[in-house]
Amino acid sequence: MTHISLTINGTQRDIDVEPRRSLVDYLRDDERLTGTHVGCEHGVCGACTILIDGAPARSCITYAVACESAEIITLEGLEDDPVISELRTAFHEHHALQCGYCTPGMLISAYDIVTRLPYADENRMRLELSGNLCRCTGYVGIVSAINSVLEKHRAAPLTRAPICENLGPVGSHPPVQKSKSIKTHGRQTFPPRQQQPAAQTQKNDLSGEDWGAVDAQGVELLQSFEVRYPRTTVWRLFENLEEVAHCVPGALLTSTPVNGQAEGEVTIKLGPITSAFSGLVEIERDNENYSAIVRGVGRDPISASRARAIIAYQIHATEKVKFLLAGPLAQFSRSGLLRNVADHLTKQFAGNLVARLSGAHVADTADTLDAGKYVRSVLWGRFLSFIGRLIGK
Repeated sequence: MTHISLTINGTQRDIDVEPRRSLVDYLRDDERLTGTHVGCEHGVCGACTILIDGAPARSCITYAVACESAEIITLEGLEDDPVISELRTAFHEHHALQCGYCTPGMLISAYDIVTRLPYADENRMRLELSGNLCRCTGYVGIVSAINSVLEKHRAAPLTRAPICENLGPVGSHPPVQKSKSIKTHGRQTFPPRQQQPAAQTQKNDLSGEDWGAVDAQGVELLQSFEVRYPRTTVWRLFENLEEVAHCVPGALLTSTPVNGQAEGEVTIKLGPITSAFSGLVEIERDNENYSAIVRGVGRDPISASRARAIIAYQIHATEKVKFLLAGPLAQFSRSGLLRNVADHLTKQFAGNLVARLSGAHVADTADTLDAGKYVRSVLWGRFLSFIGRLIGK
């Protein structure tokens, strides 16, 4: 193992790494920066392109040990960069991606073109992009997207900090001099981002969320079940957010509820993939009508996936208390399979709820929601139903 020091997306890292390990493997496996894709692993396709000391480089053929004292910028490190923001919008508007696998490396190269070659024509853009392969678009949309951003800035070209062009190992040249009053990625300089205290980095409300988009684009699921307890008894349990969370597979509150809000986490497993969505949940109750609306937002820091959900429920007074849950669940497919999985989840939730109401000792729900188990159960049920229909015929 070799000890090196380097900067990754503005954070100083001191690491021990095997001399033969590629930079892209370290970034993806150890730093969880999976926006850098692995394609050919021969430095040909450009999917793994990142910025090293301000210049585009192939991370699949760059050894991590060669990056001593280097400044590494991946696509995640440019998330709030105004140029990348413009390029993302332009890629969308000009249909510059299809499968999207080449897009991270393509965006890095596009960023380099926009900040280094403000007067590039189409021929020069195509030359600069020759190291990034795309097998979907034919490059027309990509070139159009980059050109649209360049045209916006031709009246006042973007400036960039100088980078050393000397040959030598990555990180071997003197670091770029940076002003204390500006932030630079080895290219364009921008005003510094205001640093927030650690305690304020987490949003403390959901007021800025676009819930209308969830209503319009989400998948609406209707679920109901019955329990043999008085409505008032059930409602009292539902007033306790922690008790309800214990009934939801994979859910965990990580803070004490205050004024109907709490921080929490939902862990979902699907085959070899496990995602932990951390975020906020809030509840609005209507005690008179025994109804409530729950809104939640979560983000998985490893995959950078984000999910939003709205759950509306009401407790009806019948001989058996009847629940009606409705709400659009964002980021899911509209297939019938999702509805079947929701049936299984509702059944487990109802069983946990009844156990809590009975006062019997109930083991906590599983730490992880194994969606794969439910999917397998649904598929097996469909298979048996199909066989039954065949035999019936």
